[in-house]
Amino acid sequence: MGSTEGPRRAQGQYVSDPTLSIVLCTRNRADSLRRSLARYENIAADIGWELIVVDNGSADATSQVLQEFSTKTRIRVRLATEPRAGLSRARNAGWQCASGEIIAFTDDDCYPESGLVTQLWRNFSESEIGYLGGRVLLYDPADFPITIQARHTRLDIAPRSFIPAGLIQGANMAVRREVLRAVGGFDEHLGAGTRFPSEDVDFVSRVSAAGYPGAYDPRPVVFHHHRRRAPKEVNALMRSYDFGRGAYYMKCLLDPSRRFSALKSWYWSIRGRLRHGSGMVRESTLHELRGASAYLLGRLVWTIRRH
Repeated sequence: MGSTEGPRRAQGQYVSDPTLSIVLCTRNRADSLRRSLARYENIAADIGWELIVVDNGSADATSQVLQEFSTKTRIRVRLATEPRAGLSRARNAGWQCASGEIIAFTDDDCYPESGLVTQLWRNFSESEIGYLGGRVLLYDPADFPITIQARHTRLDIAPRSFIPAGLIQGANMAVRREVLRAVGGFDEHLGAGTRFPSEDVDFVSRVSAAGYPGAYDPRPVVFHHHRRRAPKEVNALMRSYDFGRGAYYMKCLLDPSRRFSALKSWYWSIRGRLRHGSGMVRESTLHELRGASAYLLGRLVWTIRRH
């Protein structure tokens, strides 16, 4: 992993040491990344913050986009590289080189609302939460309404609660640095770049199981510009999420600290879907079971290789 930092500028919050770091990981999405980075210029905050951008082994024009942005931006930006493909690897590289007390995570197809930093910091200042999820809204109404979280009311999450998939999403998630260190960051067997896109829910679930309180709060907002409209694209994405969710459930079942709550949640979820769901909903359950089986097999292989 390597990193570079842009020159200091005597504008806005950039002259302050960062209290909050935003980690943005990207891979082969130069055009999307360029549009996303431009939105960070609109952030207004009274605290010091920095943007960490991790290039996860891109083979397109990503490096040029990042170099151009870092030399022209008024904000504090640090560039990092993680050549091994995998979102969890990139996120781990990002938070490990960040300077903030609070580490926020988002994606390269998301746009932050101008008050994002202020609202994130306010949440962690108001309570002793260890982690937080915010709203993820659809940017383009023409895109299919998936991979969003539009809940309007706050939800406090007690320590050792079971975290359902989708409640807190990696596109708008923040955590204290000390918590990241305590749980070892993200599981690099999960996430985009692997077969199991569930690294975000697994992470917050492990944090909760470790005894940290958390919350979902609607005040921090990002807009997701995913551009998926065709049914074929949408169905393929949802199948991958079903598969990843099954892996998440299986990982919880293998963990004594999460086993009972996960088993209870998964049982009632499957029972409800099979009783009242359509054929498509039943297919979703089948993909979950396949993901659970694949994760279990993979876990056995990883254990054998490690020994």
